[in-house]
Amino acid sequence: MKISINRLKKYIQLTESPEEIAALLTQSGLEVEAVEEFQSLPGGLEGIVIGEVLTCEKHPDADKLSITTVDIGAEAPSHIVCGASNVAAGQKVVVATVGAKLYPTNGEPFEIKKAKIRGQVSEGMICAEDEIGIGTSHAGIIVLNTDLPNGTPASEYFQVENDSVLEIGLTPNRADAASHLGVARDLKALLHRPICLPEEKELLIESSGPSISVEVEDATDCPRYAGLVITELKVGPSPQWLQNFLRALDLEPINNVVDITNFILHDLGQPLHAFDADKISGGKVIVKKLSMGTPFVTLDEKERKLSGEELMICDADGGMCIAGIFGGKGSGVSDQTTTIFLESAYFSPDVIRKGSQYHGLKTDASFRFERGTDPNMPVYALKRAAALLQEIAGGKVASEIIDLYPNPVQDFEVEVAYARINRLIGKVIDPKEVKTILESLDIRVENETEEGFTSIVKPYRVDVTREADIIEEILRIHGFQQVALAENLSTDYLAEHPVKDLNKLQYRLSEMLAGNGYFELITNSLTKPQYAEKSGFLDSALNVEIYNKLSEDLGVMRQTLLFSGLEVMAHNINRRQTDLKGFEFGTVYQKTSEGYQEGRRLAIFHSGNRSAESWIEPAKAFGFADLYATVERILEKLNVQVGEVTPVEALPFAYGLELKLGEKVVATLGLVDEKLLKLAEVRQEVWYADLNWDLLCKKASGLKRYQEISKFPEVRRDLSLVIDKSVTYDQVKSVAEKAGGKLLRRIGAFDVYQGEKIDSGKKAYALSFILQDQENTLTDKVIDKTMSKLIQAFQEQVGAVIRS
Repeated sequence: MKISINRLKKYIQLTESPEEIAALLTQSGLEVEAVEEFQSLPGGLEGIVIGEVLTCEKHPDADKLSITTVDIGAEAPSHIVCGASNVAAGQKVVVATVGAKLYPTNGEPFEIKKAKIRGQVSEGMICAEDEIGIGTSHAGIIVLNTDLPNGTPASEYFQVENDSVLEIGLTPNRADAASHLGVARDLKALLHRPICLPEEKELLIESSGPSISVEVEDATDCPRYAGLVITELKVGPSPQWLQNFLRALDLEPINNVVDITNFILHDLGQPLHAFDADKISGGKVIVKKLSMGTPFVTLDEKERKLSGEELMICDADGGMCIAGIFGGKGSGVSDQTTTIFLESAYFSPDVIRKGSQYHGLKTDASFRFERGTDPNMPVYALKRAAALLQEIAGGKVASEIIDLYPNPVQDFEVEVAYARINRLIGKVIDPKEVKTILESLDIRVENETEEGFTSIVKPYRVDVTREADIIEEILRIHGFQQVALAENLSTDYLAEHPVKDLNKLQYRLSEMLAGNGYFELITNSLTKPQYAEKSGFLDSALNVEIYNKLSEDLGVMRQTLLFSGLEVMAHNINRRQTDLKGFEFGTVYQKTSEGYQEGRRLAIFHSGNRSAESWIEPAKAFGFADLYATVERILEKLNVQVGEVTPVEALPFAYGLELKLGEKVVATLGLVDEKLLKLAEVRQEVWYADLNWDLLCKKASGLKRYQEISKFPEVRRDLSLVIDKSVTYDQVKSVAEKAGGKLLRRIGAFDVYQGEKIDSGKKAYALSFILQDQENTLTDKVIDKTMSKLIQAFQEQVGAVIRS
């Protein structure tokens, strides 16, 4: 929504700059997205003045050129070479001075420079209409009939208007601010200044016109309908001030009648519609609904089928207009129109919203009606429009104002407690200030007590109907920035935090795993009691036994997903399907002293080869790195960052790792011990990961962390360390991250060696370090300093020997 600062100044005195006004409105809830400059003529005719031709002589070397001296109000006349045939001494002309930039009607802008034309100095240009963008004529220079002194800016003569336009991102609740008057009301409260509304004049009937009656069949969807007849109109172009106003708002002037209705809409927020009175069949306007499927041709010459739910403005023959949305082709104002019936109404927001949505029509009128206009505005707006039509189009009022308003919309009464104001705002506000703020917003305060008061809200504030709404009004005028933040922050939640949909989370992860070549396993929750009895890592006393067993092999609830997964592995391997990748979401069960306990787990299985043999390379078996990479992808997908990573050499693993979140184990992974493989009758290696799905769901976050890609290059440096076998890679990585600081982006191990060339009990790590600065290109000095810190830290903290 665009708002003209020049028009706002007609309502309220403004000494602040447009930027200051924009900041003030934004702080109060009317977010100003941009401040644009508008000029009714491009460039504003800057550097162009009125001059007087003192002398005019033929150019000695060019028949079509004249040499003139022109008084432009400077100390000495300007010498200007002119090619126009109609230039003569004594004329008042328009002169572009040296340095002025011209914006012609056709062509690119250009700057006037001091030049020599056929040997004669020219200090400017005497202009034609098209050369300064005020018309299309190039037949000759502009000759003015004016008494303005020489040197007067041409912008003054041509009434060039400069304006600042606010682009406001209007929220749906602030229907009251969808006009210049609405924005002025907020400024009244913010600046503590009065606003001045044009006086409401009584209209006198000046002529006779067609008798038009109005009938409202649907008073629910049309609570108020007003109109009057205006005759003897002369449809034509609007005056310059009105055209400038519309163009500042990115609207194209059409004719004086339509332009006046658009002016009232944007000025007061009240849409109007003008019907050609001579086209109203039967002299009757009927507000009603037409049957579904009725064809109706709108102003854009498209035939539309009515839904039967939209409100229509009809005459004796049928529809003339989709009420509050779009006019019909057959009843619109044309250049031949001399008499109009001018409509000003209040429609139910619901019916306009539905009709606009059904027909896909979004107009300036529907934008306001569907949000809620002021039911007390139609007659005032009608009188303002009639006065302008009298002034601009020569119209004469030919009827009394028809105003059908059987059930006036009442003011809202809202009870407000001071304690509630102070609690929601978080600050004690003086009751006197509360009253001042509300009354500046046209909200009356009645029935005042020590505890609270009754607020009377006018119906144009469709968004202020509850106590919380009143408090919001107080806060936005008092100023959000004036409420200090407390040391201990707290808040009241209007709604509960959204609960994570665990099914969607599981589905997302299943999609990712399936996309990486995994098959989903779905196994029975019942399993063999022997697994717990013979495995060596499960307690058979914790088995949940089934009373009515189907068989001994399905006698207990499983404590782990491992054995049901191994059974799947064995089944496939026995059928020569030896290269396997699988995952399973499942529940595990245990008996406790307090009853029974169950938890959700995610199991990952690898067995066989990760890639089949081919002529390019031999088959490659699954390894620990493949399993760990999958677990890392799962954690990354859920945006979970683990803390401590420690080796584990206890059942069910021959060796593996344990990942923790705080004190809780979130995942264990490694090579399944041979003893357990034999128990499940699996004849090849199996890699297995067990993830605590309940804990992962709790810690999973949809939030992602992003950072700008550095424009500065990375640098790689390598080190070879000899360390004790007991020192883990994670210990080395932790030391590096602390010593390397913010410059160390990544660390990786590209080789590990244990053998004859180094002492027993030792191992060698070949490490790569990626260094990068987000703000500067790294120098050798900085790189060497960082690497020295790393070497020192490795030597002191893990007893490393640096191999050269």
